[in-house]
Amino acid sequence: MDIKYTSTKEIKQFQESLLRKEISYLNDRSPFYKNMFNKEGVDIRKIRTLEDLQYIPFTKKSDLQQYNEDFLCVPKSQLVDYVTTSGTLSDPATYALTDKDLDRLAYNEKESFACAGTKPGDLVQLMTTMDKRFVAGLAYFLGIRKLGAGIIRVGNGIPELQWDTIQRMKPDTIICVPSFILKLVEYAQEHDIDYQNSSVKKAVCIGENLRNQDFSLNILGKHIREAWDIELISTYASTELGATFCECPYGKGGHHLPELVICELVDDNDRVVPEGEVGELVVTNIGLEGMPLLRFRTGDLVRFHYEPCACGRKTMRISPLLGRKNQMIKFKGTTLYPPSLFDVLEDIPFVSCYQVVLLNNILGTDDILVRVSLTNTNDLPEDITKAVKDKFRAKVRVAPEVEIVSDAVLKAEVYNEKARKAVKLVDKRTNGLTGV
Repeated sequence: MDIKYTSTKEIKQFQESLLRKEISYLNDRSPFYKNMFNKEGVDIRKIRTLEDLQYIPFTKKSDLQQYNEDFLCVPKSQLVDYVTTSGTLSDPATYALTDKDLDRLAYNEKESFACAGTKPGDLVQLMTTMDKRFVAGLAYFLGIRKLGAGIIRVGNGIPELQWDTIQRMKPDTIICVPSFILKLVEYAQEHDIDYQNSSVKKAVCIGENLRNQDFSLNILGKHIREAWDIELISTYASTELGATFCECPYGKGGHHLPELVICELVDDNDRVVPEGEVGELVVTNIGLEGMPLLRFRTGDLVRFHYEPCACGRKTMRISPLLGRKNQMIKFKGTTLYPPSLFDVLEDIPFVSCYQVVLLNNILGTDDILVRVSLTNTNDLPEDITKAVKDKFRAKVRVAPEVEIVSDAVLKAEVYNEKARKAVKLVDKRTNGLTGV
């Protein structure tokens, strides 16, 4: 029987048997982890249960960046694909996969798309890149192919090409960043395309939150659904995760694939959080051959849900992303994360496009600049800056600085073709990110 439909107890026992094999593999094959075990005095024979993971130090993104090749568990001659991950240091980390790792990647996405309700014979239009060393597009292609569905590789951006493809080939599903759906709708409305009666019935969404913590649609999700009545499926994934959390059609969180990844949630004191509380996601890859990671800190803040899903799966489900630890903002005595700022901006009808810029002020504390462009409408408030600030005060109690920018200029920056997704956040603080 598929492990995802068994009991929580059976899933835990299953994962513990895989964990013991994984630890042994790392001790035999990984220079980084072999050195860690020796240096930290970790007796791998004593790592028997999921709870025993607490005796192993965490792996950080800086480890992967600074000691990249030490994570390799196979000769370079066995590596067949290379991707890169973003990071806070100047150079991204290389993440290499073997042929078996690509098979595992295909399995991951096959299971995820099946969870989303995709069936053999369906036709899926891919609106994200397969180049630029980006793993997601390749993963979707491999998984959909393995599932037995068809895929149209259009790539990201270019609404005109997307609609031409939809009208010619009639896909039932699209894969894209949620905010791009609104650009598709805008283009369709401007060019008299009957999008409401198109072949597209579902969107599998990546890279942005669609839901609140109670799983209701957030502002962005509501705007999409109001504009285009299609099914919306959320996913959460990263290169280091080595797996995908994908919603089923019931939309109650991304389902865990226990055969591919072990997950923990830890607090600021590195302790596993009580059930139901928010923590930083820590992952241990299962079954990766090339560069498996052990107790890797993702920096992502989520919570786990354990009650059985109406779809029949008994696996843990992950909440929408609350934020990232390194993107926490301390602004005028209030702790904020970018998603809460995005929600405010999504709910302002006269804002066409936006970008949040994080800065350090002269005191060394956080400042926020919100750059907005305006919709082409006569229904604008007399004082636009004040209206935007009032929205922020009403929703998050504090108001950032506001800059009005040309729509064409801002959209060119946010939807930069060189970026993998919309650059809605630019972190210019000390040790900040260049763009997210």
